[in-house]
Amino acid sequence: MDVVTRHELILESLRGGRRVAVGALAELVGASEMTVRRDLDVLEREGLLRRVRGAAVGMLSGEEIPFAARSRQRTDAKRRIGAAVADLLDDGETVVLDGGSTTLEVARRLVDRRLTVLPLSLHAADVLRAAEQVRLVLPGGDVRPGELVFVGPLTEHAFDVMRFDTLVLGSCGLSARDGVSAHDLAEGAVKKAAVAASARVVAAIDGAKFGRTAFGRVCPVEELDVLVTDVDAPADEVARLREAGVEVRLV
Repeated sequence: MDVVTRHELILESLRGGRRVAVGALAELVGASEMTVRRDLDVLEREGLLRRVRGAAVGMLSGEEIPFAARSRQRTDAKRRIGAAVADLLDDGETVVLDGGSTTLEVARRLVDRRLTVLPLSLHAADVLRAAEQVRLVLPGGDVRPGELVFVGPLTEHAFDVMRFDTLVLGSCGLSARDGVSAHDLAEGAVKKAAVAASARVVAAIDGAKFGRTAFGRVCPVEELDVLVTDVDAPADEVARLREAGVEVRLV
């Protein structure tokens, strides 16, 4: 088993703040306890778990995982989501591209497209800056360290003066009951403004975010037109979202 797969299995077993012994993790991933301890050291440095004597404790669902660490998680699923979302966009559209590791995969699929794109993160802006057919519009505002997303009143003002065909929305948490949520209140306010300024909202959210509720509420699920997620998304949550009128696409 490769190291990326081991890390994903370890983190999945620790979801929701659970405590799991090193021996149990070694059995889960089919590796020695020494190898697992090295894995835990790496994951702890990235802020993904906490080491305790003979075990590891996962992050609680309300804690924000650093962008650098998230960008290494569930990469195959995020790439599939990115490709599927890009296929939903027509040439000539005006698009808001939310911040986050999943929406960054969408940006990578847009470099050869003819679109007007307002990215809400410097990560996506960097991907698109040399794209010859993309009209790149930056919103202004403060840049949140680490995440490199635009936040604040200047960013929100962009949505007072512009309207968009599609918002590609990311999320820290998603549930049929609580809707789309974000860890950072300032970032959540920008997302909410983008929803209001867009004719269509396409959510790009991997299945690990389902059933989670972060600190700041962005919008109810009824404001989503399409949700693109991976086949590992919980079936019960998918069913509830469809009952709420959201078109859910599994990739």
